[in-house]
Amino acid sequence: MTARGETAGPPQLGGVLVPTALLATIGIVMVYSATAPFALGQLISTHFVRQVVGLAVGLVLAAIASRLTTEHWRRLAFPLWGVAVLLLLLVPFFGDKVNGSRRWLTVPGFGFQFQPSEFARWASLIAVTVVLATREQVVRRGLAPTMWCFAIAALPAGLIFIEPDTGSAAVLMGLVIVLLFVAGTPLPLFVVPGGALVAALGVAVALRPYVVDRILAFRDPWARAGDEGFQLVQSFVAFARGGLLGVGLGDGRQKLYYLPEAHTDFVLSVLAEELGLVGVAFVIGAFAALLVAGCRIALRARDRFQFLLAAGMTAYLTVPAVLNAAVVMGMVPPKGIAMPFLSYGRTSLLVSCIAVGTLIGVARQIGAQREPATSGDAWRSWKP
Repeated sequence: MTARGETAGPPQLGGVLVPTALLATIGIVMVYSATAPFALGQLISTHFVRQVVGLAVGLVLAAIASRLTTEHWRRLAFPLWGVAVLLLLLVPFFGDKVNGSRRWLTVPGFGFQFQPSEFARWASLIAVTVVLATREQVVRRGLAPTMWCFAIAALPAGLIFIEPDTGSAAVLMGLVIVLLFVAGTPLPLFVVPGGALVAALGVAVALRPYVVDRILAFRDPWARAGDEGFQLVQSFVAFARGGLLGVGLGDGRQKLYYLPEAHTDFVLSVLAEELGLVGVAFVIGAFAALLVAGCRIALRARDRFQFLLAAGMTAYLTVPAVLNAAVVMGMVPPKGIAMPFLSYGRTSLLVSCIAVGTLIGVARQIGAQREPATSGDAWRSWKP
């Protein structure tokens, strides 16, 4: 703990950089392995090349984001949110249809596809952070700011739901709930928006019967192993084959068209088969280290916006990882949720890198300030 009057360096930079570097490296290796069946006799697959290029661009974006101060993010928050909403509005009209959903836009002239929902999730968190930071006392006393935060998230979430992408919409709303809780919002204020979310879930079930099918398959995947439960059963097979140490990197069989979406949503299952429980524990441990580092940065913050921005970026990076791991292990119903840094997908990789850069920028700004607040001071001054 740093005493007052001392000059401190950026807190927990190593705690962010080391696990991020490990996860990005493992991700590149696993994308190479999981997409090997797509190579068709070539040395490497196109997916692998795209992922490497995406990581290179992501590192540049992370470096840029790390140089921005919290004041920059305050000014950029709602313009970025507006851009995200605009992109989501373009998806139904100009989006590329894949597997029955329109979730991707193609950049004209470049052939680069990106998924606006990932960008919208990140931008919405920053916009909500601005509301929570600038109206601290009102957040604790009234319902209106809480409803504003839900409204900021509900618009992009609704557009994502229309694509259709129920899982990403639910994750976005879940991240906002986490941020509201961290901000000290009284629990009774969650009743009205919580009821609205339950009603929205009921509408989703009514409009999309396959949601119920997936829930039933989750409850007993073996009874539906030939249809809705197929993916989860194959994931179980991958974990069972991997055992403690795995069958060896590159030697997995489930990626050979047994396990659908092996290189995206279920890449952790491929890792479990090839590197075993040890490999899975290493990945989960890296995310846990990232979570601890992000929380420590937030608790060293000098003002409420720094605190919430660090907490929001930490949640953006770790909550989807927890959900993805829970899906592939059969702990929650299957839904397309990418594992940050590990799953194939340039949009997810780019935005995850920006989130890491944002978190590093907060840490650097705290370290550059004189007489930094201790974690105890920060928490005591902001707790409800």
